[in-house]
Amino acid sequence: MRKIIVCTFLTLDGVMQAPGGPDEDAESGFEHGGWQRPVSDDEVGAAIAGWYEDSDAMLLGRKTYEIFASYWPTADPANPFTERMNSMHKYVASRTLTSVEWQNSTLLEGDTVDAVRKLKASDGGSINVVGSGDLAQTLMRHDLVDEYRLTVHPVIIGTGKRLFADGAIPTALVPVSVSTTKGGTVVGVYRPNGRPDHDSY
Repeated sequence: MRKIIVCTFLTLDGVMQAPGGPDEDAESGFEHGGWQRPVSDDEVGAAIAGWYEDSDAMLLGRKTYEIFASYWPTADPANPFTERMNSMHKYVASRTLTSVEWQNSTLLEGDTVDAVRKLKASDGGSINVVGSGDLAQTLMRHDLVDEYRLTVHPVIIGTGKRLFADGAIPTALVPVSVSTTKGGTVVGVYRPNGRPDHDSY
């Protein structure tokens, strides 16, 4: 059974939208694109690289796929991540794309939830869901996420799409590892553990 791992960069107030650049995703008038770079550090980069060591594929929604496919094929080959991103397999969930051209990409057929269940049951390593907020929401609603790998950066921006948005299914989490970088980013790995308990003081 393959693991589905949600890998996401978050602000302190939980926003995941457009960390990589001003033009990445301006949906709903979002004006804070590119918020991650100023609050990142080399320890964050090392942690993110580690997230891919046991994974051999990515699962992407259309928007994130198109952003990646427009960048990584011509990215600096001296960047050690370039070869990794181009060579690993990409599964793409989309209701509008009819083909995918980036090397080693496969467009999922039929219902996304059914397709991901089949992926989980197939042979291979873990599958990283990168960005792809709408897809992540779908996977969470159907209990298909096995692990969360999150970087929580020391910045508050007040608006934007959140990973754990209103209506998220209440979920208990087991911390696998949690550390803080020199720049103040919390790098956390968590696994779902059923529904949360409730008690009183």
